Amino acid sequence: GSIAALPFEDLLRKEAACVGIPTPSVEVRVVDEENRELPPDNEGEIVCRSPMVINEYWNAPEKTEELLRDGWMRTGDVGKFDAEGFLYIVDRKKDMIISGGENIYAAEVENVVYNLPQVFENAVIGVPDSKWGESVVAVVALKDGQSLTEEEVINHCQSLLAKYKCPKKVYFREELPHNTFGKITKNDLREKYGGSG
Repeated sequence: GSIAALPFEDLLRKEAACVGIPTPSVEVRVVDEENRELPPDNEGEIVCRSPMVINEYWNAPEKTEELLRDGWMRTGDVGKFDAEGFLYIVDRKKDMIISGGENIYAAEVENVVYNLPQVFENAVIGVPDSKWGESVVAVVALKDGQSLTEEEVINHCQSLLAKYKCPKKVYFREELPHNTFGKITKNDLREKYGGSG
C-alpha cells in the first residue's frame, strides 16, 4: 500500500515503537540469522545499506564482519515491517532471552512490570539455566515507601504474558546501575545475578 494514501491521524496512531518509513537514500531490511529478508510481521534483525554507511573498519576485518554482512550494516536491533511498510523496533538483539527454545524480548516483559504502580525501574535479563538455556529474571527498584513481593510481580506477569515469558525470579534493589547516558547497564546485572544455572 502507498503510504501517502493513509490519513495523517493513522500515521500518528501507530504505536510508539514505530520508527516510521525508511528514507529513500537508505535501504532497510529485516533479516533472519542467515541474512535472508523476512516478510512483513516477521521479527528479525534490522540491517541497512546506504552510500553513507561505513564500508569497513580500518585493519579490523573481524570487526567489519561483525558489523557488516554483504555490505549491509547490522544494527543490533530486532524489528519488523508491517504490511504498510512501517518499521517497528522490538528490542535490542543482545537483550533477547532464549529460554526453552523460545525468543523472549526483555522490553515486552519490562513493559508489563512497569504496569505495577509501585515500580520505579526494572530490567529483565536472561541468566544461564541448565534446563532451559536461559531463565528470565527481573531486577526491580521500587518507588520510595512502596513494597512488592516476588510473588506479586510474577503473578502480575502471568496474568498478562505467556508463562514462558514470565520471570522465574525477581530481585529487589534500591536502585539499578546506569551508564553515563542514563541507560540501565544490563551487563552489570547479568554478572551479579547470572550465577550458574
